[in-house]
Amino acid sequence: MSFPQHRPRRLRATPALRRLTAEVRVHPADLVLPMFVREGLTEPQPISAMPGVMHHSIDSLKAAVHEAADAGVGGVMLFGVPTTQDAVGSGAVRTDGILNVALAELNAEFGDDVVLMSDLCLDEFTDHGHCGVLDERGGVDNDATLEIYGRMGVAQAQAGARVVSPSGMMDGQVGHIRAALDDAGFADTAILAYSAKYASAFYGPFREAVQSSLQGDRRTYQMDAANRREAILETQLDIDEGADMVMVKPAMSYLDILRDVAEMSTVPVAAYQISGEYSMIEAAAANGWINREAAIDESVLGIKRAGADLILTYWATEVARRLKG
Repeated sequence: MSFPQHRPRRLRATPALRRLTAEVRVHPADLVLPMFVREGLTEPQPISAMPGVMHHSIDSLKAAVHEAADAGVGGVMLFGVPTTQDAVGSGAVRTDGILNVALAELNAEFGDDVVLMSDLCLDEFTDHGHCGVLDERGGVDNDATLEIYGRMGVAQAQAGARVVSPSGMMDGQVGHIRAALDDAGFADTAILAYSAKYASAFYGPFREAVQSSLQGDRRTYQMDAANRREAILETQLDIDEGADMVMVKPAMSYLDILRDVAEMSTVPVAAYQISGEYSMIEAAAANGWINREAAIDESVLGIKRAGADLILTYWATEVARRLKG
């Protein structure tokens, strides 16, 4: 006799059945590839804490974006790594700053064939490593930072960014950037807001990737790992200020937050599979402790299942190729 409880087992019987009845699917276009372009390079340089991830030159960046586009990746998120930093992150707003130069080069190469996203934050460009400028007491000056963020947003849009992505968690950043973009004639430039960005221990490898000079931490302006309801408040504030998309970061330890945000958001929701998540899987696989490809695919699927519309992952090109078969 066949019992109802046998039904799930029957649908697991073969790979084809499992594929047919899968409740959640990841598509290559759901994936966004974060990339680092470093000033002064003529050849790509490996980032030791993130095996397989590179500091790109302009030429190698273009080649890697071609690979991502050919695999069907939905977009790229660009971070700039300058050779010099200062107290106000002036390289972030200059037209000859590495991030803006790279955006212009990619825009000339790809146009709207690839969605160009740019990180809008000062931490890569400041000599103190914080996401904003500092006041006389050494704390981050929120309002002074907003003025620079507005200029950064315009500079990035002028260079060719289709989506600017404020990640500094300054109060009012989305509204300020939106107004600056609109006033400069960039009403069509979208904002992906890092709305629920937590002060996480898993950012460690990223510090090397952007050559951060941070001393201390960012706990006064990034979210506390203990807080859940606060993520909804922060996200709603960003939506009300005009965010076109919102983000939860990190992904792995915050899938409950991602679920909460996905359920309340009226705009697309992104999640960032950050450097620590990436490096832990790569290290475990290198030691033979886990199946690398299976772990990568399961981790990305879990983020999608929790509610992400977009997934930023350093494996975007690899996963997209696998999905295309």
